[in-house]
Amino acid sequence: MLPLRKGRLIARLAETSADVARAQALRWRAFRKAGQGGQTEAGFDADAFDPRCAHLLVEEASPGGALLACCRLLALGSGAEIGTSYSAQFYDLARLARYPAPMLEVGRFCTRPGASDPDVLRLAWGALTRLVDAGGVAMLFGASSFAGTDAAAYGAAFAHLAAHHLAPPCWMPAPKAAEVFRFARGRRADHAAPMPPQIPPLLRSYLAMGGWVSDHAVRDSEMNTLHVFTGVEIASIPPGRARLLRALAADAPAHALA
Repeated sequence: MLPLRKGRLIARLAETSADVARAQALRWRAFRKAGQGGQTEAGFDADAFDPRCAHLLVEEASPGGALLACCRLLALGSGAEIGTSYSAQFYDLARLARYPAPMLEVGRFCTRPGASDPDVLRLAWGALTRLVDAGGVAMLFGASSFAGTDAAAYGAAFAHLAAHHLAPPCWMPAPKAAEVFRFARGRRADHAAPMPPQIPPLLRSYLAMGGWVSDHAVRDSEMNTLHVFTGVEIASIPPGRARLLRALAADAPAHALA
């Protein structure tokens, strides 16, 4: 199933504690250091969920190659287990607890600061597609982050989400966190307006797959972000996008690491 190789890049699952530590260091650079203005020393973004998760790495295939992207994955047999997820700390997911099929929480998805090669994210999505298909996953979910906690800076983005991308009522997360911004309440938006550039690239990817979001954002002071719960039902991915994802997954054969 994995690893998956494309040119100079390889996507694989972490195999050792050292692999996980590399992912934690990249996450710290992407989330913690950025959130603190880049003024603190090197560190690790780690929590109690890491030992329960698989960790997907995208790195240069050469010996000692740099880690360019990572995310962590928590597989659930069905929605009955969703209360054990990272997202359940911030959102009331009682409706999703009725979800009858396998789910996969995708968290801490990040790329190396300054990395601009589009093949990095393409390979990550190809690897995720392989894992989804192999595991019979019916829904991806997680939290998509906006930098900073000032909701006013993202007015156009939240208006667009409220107009076009809210979760179906049967799965809609309810507020749970202490500080939330109810961006869908009383919103009036131009339904013909294009997607605002304020919407982060990862969330754009989810939305292009037919994804949906909660009707509120959580203010996360620890991570210095606003985040929205995000879900993607695999069966609802547009056919053209599904073909593209499976082409990414099959574009290069798996290779054993040297």
